[in-house]
Amino acid sequence: MVRHKETTYLIAFVCLFAGVVGCRSTYSLASRTKTEPMALATGLDPAKVDPLASEASAYGSEKNIVSSGHSDQPIDESSKVIPASAAVEVASDIQLASDVSVATVKDTIAREVSFQTTDGMSSDTQSIDLTTALMLTTGKNPQIAFARARIEESLAQVDLANALKLPSIRAGLNYHKHEGQIQDVAGNIINTSRGSFYSGLGASAVGAGSPTVPGLVSQFHFADAIFQPRIAQRTACARQAGAEATTNNLLLATAVAYTELMRCEQDLAIARDIVDRAEKLSASTERFARVGEGLESDFDRARTELSLRRSDMIRAEELATVASSRLAELIRWDSVQRLVPSEVQLTPIELLDRNASTRELVSMALTNRPELAESRHLVGEAVERLNREKNAPLVPSVVLSASYGLNGGGLGGTMGNFGDRLDADALAFWEVRQFGVGERAVRKEARSRITQARMQEIVQMDRIAREVTESYAQVNSRSQQIEVVKEAIEAAENSFTKNWDRIQNGQGLPIEVLQSIQALAAAQREYVRVVADYNVAQFTLQRSLGWPIQGVDTTDFSE
Repeated sequence: MVRHKETTYLIAFVCLFAGVVGCRSTYSLASRTKTEPMALATGLDPAKVDPLASEASAYGSEKNIVSSGHSDQPIDESSKVIPASAAVEVASDIQLASDVSVATVKDTIAREVSFQTTDGMSSDTQSIDLTTALMLTTGKNPQIAFARARIEESLAQVDLANALKLPSIRAGLNYHKHEGQIQDVAGNIINTSRGSFYSGLGASAVGAGSPTVPGLVSQFHFADAIFQPRIAQRTACARQAGAEATTNNLLLATAVAYTELMRCEQDLAIARDIVDRAEKLSASTERFARVGEGLESDFDRARTELSLRRSDMIRAEELATVASSRLAELIRWDSVQRLVPSEVQLTPIELLDRNASTRELVSMALTNRPELAESRHLVGEAVERLNREKNAPLVPSVVLSASYGLNGGGLGGTMGNFGDRLDADALAFWEVRQFGVGERAVRKEARSRITQARMQEIVQMDRIAREVTESYAQVNSRSQQIEVVKEAIEAAENSFTKNWDRIQNGQGLPIEVLQSIQALAAAQREYVRVVADYNVAQFTLQRSLGWPIQGVDTTDFSE
């Protein structure tokens, strides 16, 4: 695999990728470097590359098209010789292979995309690079914001669990009036008129009993005071790991969407160049037919090819617009404004040392993936809930209360004898729910939740192992595909050059070069597709490994 200078730029991105997940790490971005021409990337000899190689990508992908029904008769080999007059007439449309400079598929793409993203930039078009797309995803995507809000919620629950033993403060006042019969403490029924007033910490202070609304009150079960903070901490850790997994998935989706946008834009650039060359070929075959040195059916084939290539260009424009809107959704950009990648070349990237074995990579993923960390914390939460239920009957519930205020009253409508009043109570009680049947049921429920959490963890482990194996196989396979496609481009280039030299030597007609042109165009498109798929596999494999980047803050709330 040929390494490109853009690799440093994308590797820096991975650092950003993982740094954003930690929410506190320092972003380190490598400076962008100059790209290399495709002639070097594919290992081709630049001296052998013809601008008609890029023109060849313009002449279509249909090899055999049925003629439109003209009554032209086939001509023999001798009639295929091109006279000098006809060759001069088409010289202004098609250049000789021996007289042109280096032109490759990436040069064509660079010209087209550069025109769109710089000279042709309008208010409806916005240039964007991968760094910006990833940063916008972490900063504006609502799914990531939702996951972070869930972390804040769980941290608030941790604070609430730690404050369970602290008392609540209540202040108020009450007025009480009684007329008629009432039973005294000795059991006698008496007829009386009385009233009382209370104000201070607490309320509803009537008679000799403590206020029913204490001023300071702490009421809790000792099992909750011990285990609820642990449960809340496990929940917070699970939420944190879940938020990291959500961020990783969305950043991967953004990287894939950006790669797809680059692929579509480069396919569009190729399609535009193909249409331009197909128009020239159509004009040339028309001139040959007009002077009687070619068939009208050849001109019909060229026109058919031109129509098909124009259809391809329209479809490429559609796909580029769709890819732009999908990326805009992830980064919350105005979907009406067309996004155009600032990079003009799609090159293979290397994010992984491919000398590592699949087993080593699976082990790395099982260590780094936040989904597994989330599963482990959920198992720990279920275990703490079981411990709570086991200890609940053994420890008491506690109520501590105190009230202090101004209290006074008297018989009839008299209000006097005001003075300070202080009430304090402390009590503890044990409870066995439903004669022990309830205790057994809640413990059985807690054990079931542990089993469920452990099975979910096993499912996650199997899925992660499959993702790593699958992504690693895709990286290796697509790397080999790139090498094969390079050979295809070189072979198609040689075929075109030989065919065109034969035509220039008066041994054929321009339409005969159509097949080699179609093969070259197909190879160029295949190269773009394979490189895009390879980069997607690299990003997917890194996400499958948990983005194992050093220096990432992974705060554990269980501490």
